[in-house]
Amino acid sequence: MKIILKETIESLGIIGSEVTVAKGYARNYLLPQNKAVLATPQNRKMLEQDKVKFEVQIAKEKEFAQEMAERLEGVVCTITAKVSEEDRLYGSISSRDIINALAEKNIEVEKRMILLNEPIRNIGTYKVPIRVYNDVEPEIIIEVVPE
Repeated sequence: MKIILKETIESLGIIGSEVTVAKGYARNYLLPQNKAVLATPQNRKMLEQDKVKFEVQIAKEKEFAQEMAERLEGVVCTITAKVSEEDRLYGSISSRDIINALAEKNIEVEKRMILLNEPIRNIGTYKVPIRVYNDVEPEIIIEVVPE
């Protein structure tokens, strides 16, 4: 089913783009949540009229993403954890722990923004990318130290 996005959705595309999605996804989520409209000739004409407005919004989102990336680039977060004799953590450091460490530095991020493939289970220094926008991914440094 072809739809036109009314807002940027990370997994689909940016605002104003025409994409093809499963019928159920469009009917049960995107259309009722007012995140998209059907790609009809009438809605395409409305899209052309609103194109300037969409471009301004995209520019604002990119500008905000660049500012956020500058704030995040090179940030070092130290997380303490309980460690066994083999330098393995008793638990693990997850996205939630990274969010809390960044919150202590007055930086707010969402869980979905942190690109942590698997939880950290050893002490050491790790680079973790944060997806701020589609192509903007600054890296922060996470230092895991024994408690």
